[in-house]
Amino acid sequence: MVAKVALGLILLSGVAHALPATVDYIIDGDTFGATVVMAPDISADVRVRIINVDTPEIHGNCTSEINAAYRAKERIAQLIPVGSVVELSEIKDDKYLGRIDARVRDGSGHDIGAILTSEKLGRAYNGGRRASWCDMPHK
Repeated sequence: MVAKVALGLILLSGVAHALPATVDYIIDGDTFGATVVMAPDISADVRVRIINVDTPEIHGNCTSEINAAYRAKERIAQLIPVGSVVELSEIKDDKYLGRIDARVRDGSGHDIGAILTSEKLGRAYNGGRRASWCDMPHK
């Protein structure tokens, strides 16, 4: 029950302004775990999916996708290492329980999704069906 209330508070808070979050772990190139601070004494642990980028899947459908997924995961770990504070904005509920979708900026204000896209480790994503990574050449 506490998790549902905390997630509801995060979603309501994200409408008005950005929230700080501390990166706890990296899942893959576009998803990580974080502790979101909603007020001085209120925080919640959530998984965050970066809304404006799609990266290859670790459990992908072909070797090139899997290799590209590990490169994206390594890069996000460099951009927002465990323990770093990021800013979450445009926060939305996600299709998976306990996960939110958000635009993510590092401590200097750089848009993490945009960086991954510009470095060809991911592609722009605005929702909907994603194209296969196995049909595309990768670095």
